[in-house]
Amino acid sequence: MRHESASRRSRAPLIAIAFATLSLAGCRDAPPEALGTLEYDRIALPAPAAERIVSIAVKEGDRVEAGATLLVLDTTRTDAQTRASEAEAQRQREALAELEAGTRAEQIAQAEAQVAAAEAQARDAQAYAARLRPLGARELVAAADVDRAVAAARSADARLRQAREALNEARRGARSERIAQARSAVRAAEAQADAQTATLRKLDIVAPRAGRIDSLPYRLGDQAPVGAPLALMLVGDAPYARVYVPEPLRANVAPGTAARVRVDGRETTYRGRVRSIRSDPSFTPYYALAGKDAARLSYVAEIVLENAGDLPAGLPVRVDFEAPASK
Repeated sequence: MRHESASRRSRAPLIAIAFATLSLAGCRDAPPEALGTLEYDRIALPAPAAERIVSIAVKEGDRVEAGATLLVLDTTRTDAQTRASEAEAQRQREALAELEAGTRAEQIAQAEAQVAAAEAQARDAQAYAARLRPLGARELVAAADVDRAVAAARSADARLRQAREALNEARRGARSERIAQARSAVRAAEAQADAQTATLRKLDIVAPRAGRIDSLPYRLGDQAPVGAPLALMLVGDAPYARVYVPEPLRANVAPGTAARVRVDGRETTYRGRVRSIRSDPSFTPYYALAGKDAARLSYVAEIVLENAGDLPAGLPVRVDFEAPASK
């Protein structure tokens, strides 16, 4: 009896270990799954100018078609700037046309008359200097008077040359470089006018695609800064799942991998395929932390759902992936 009791006592630790092993096997972690949310592609419609909102045609949650007007901004200042830009462009075009047309006949006639007057003055100055030279040589007039007469004759010659060059310039017209500069100025002014016209058109905020209005951050009468989102839209025929793939699953997940998606609050399991998965890892987000997952890297993936219908964005999802076929 004593021997049998001792035998049972020696087997007790082995039985305990066996039970512990079975318990650990039964409590083994469930296969890892990817957690995330349902999403739609988002489009932000920024403010093209810092203008007051004068009209809002939609409400948050409304479905709109492409091209539908969502908001209207005040056009007073931008319209005036557009007209000023168009006037400047027209002024530059007229300046170019003037250069290309060349010098008017009346201006050439004026230049010819100035040349004739300069020739007469030069002849008179030269004749006067010629009369004084012999008198100065005989000391009948002061040498200073002779010098002044000679200087006057030279000055008259210089004015004649200046008048002749002005006449040549008038006959030849504007330089090709000036015309090229004027053409560049016209293009710059026209581009500025086009930009102002485009900004004026953008003051009517329209939907670039069909979708649903997700958010209208500003209200009637607000004046948003340039670039601030006036409306946020959700676009796309159906939502997709954006999930964080745990590092142990990453090797078996690639674009095209089949997946089963369970949406919180829905009993239906949706089938889908991976559309994309990032190659650079990130740490698991706070809502996907569970036990040792807290120290696990994850990879953002997007999964296109089949027959998802009109599920709302933001719902939590759980995804497991079908194992690839063994080769």
